[in-house]
Amino acid sequence: MSHRLRPIALAALCCFGLAACAETEFLVHTAKQFNGPSDSGGKLGRYKVGSPYQIKSVWYYPAEDYEYAETGIASWYGPNFHGKKTANGEIYNQNDLTAAHRTLPLPSAVRVTNLENGRSIILRINDRGPFAHGRIIDVSRRGAQLLGFERNGTAKVQVDILSDESRQLKVAAINGSEQQLQVAASPREAVISKPLPASGASAGSPPAQTATQTPVQTTPLEPTPVKPSRAPVLSSEVEVLPVSPTGIYVQAGAFSRLENALRMRDRVFDMGPTQISRFAVSGSEIYRVRIGPLDTVDVADLTLSQVMNAGVPEARLIVE
Repeated sequence: MSHRLRPIALAALCCFGLAACAETEFLVHTAKQFNGPSDSGGKLGRYKVGSPYQIKSVWYYPAEDYEYAETGIASWYGPNFHGKKTANGEIYNQNDLTAAHRTLPLPSAVRVTNLENGRSIILRINDRGPFAHGRIIDVSRRGAQLLGFERNGTAKVQVDILSDESRQLKVAAINGSEQQLQVAASPREAVISKPLPASGASAGSPPAQTATQTPVQTTPLEPTPVKPSRAPVLSSEVEVLPVSPTGIYVQAGAFSRLENALRMRDRVFDMGPTQISRFAVSGSEIYRVRIGPLDTVDVADLTLSQVMNAGVPEARLIVE
């Protein structure tokens, strides 16, 4: 699975006058920040996209992106943040199926698939993070357990936003829903729904006979108050999906000019097997410089650190 380069991100970076147009935003090392206890009382948090923010010279651009899909490395966070306030005012519970993301709306829903074992679950984004090199999502401890990487600490994953559920979460949060988002296990057996019979008849009943019409006195109904939209119920079922073998790469940069890609390749050539690949974005050719495939996340982290220390702060990890 390949990480999709977004034309908007490419255009934004080019506007900053960079000779090298990077595929996506990049991460920096910093500790995850958290606040004190929240008074949210377990309710669905407020809706928040947020303004662009900067951490150690790196800018992040939160946005409503209902086509988001990315592959990369996931990590998990738990005890040190359990009971603390999340970025949208909820109380973080390491036993809930939630996650932190750098730019997706809060709250929103994503499907996270472990590309190493095929285990796949739905998580609710209610916090910001991770802000470490080479990580694209920080899942709760329970999420890591169900995905099968609690002990390892990291895993190669595919993250896809669930657009319908995320829009429902947005409406519920904006309308002030007091319902805690429910995550319910899917039934073991299929639930078959049947269409309701036509008005005035039941399924399988004989045709209605003509009756003498009798005048009926009608009473106007009082309008029913409109209740706030309720948060959707998300399944906690663990699915096992077919996955293909993937590799981990350090991407040193993505360039619109081949000569810039060649210079970057020469710069990082001694750090591992280096390659230049070409692909098209909105009719323009882009040249990616990557090191890999690398055997493990630890090796990839070490190589990424070497590339960044060599003066390439925009380097990042790619799973493909």
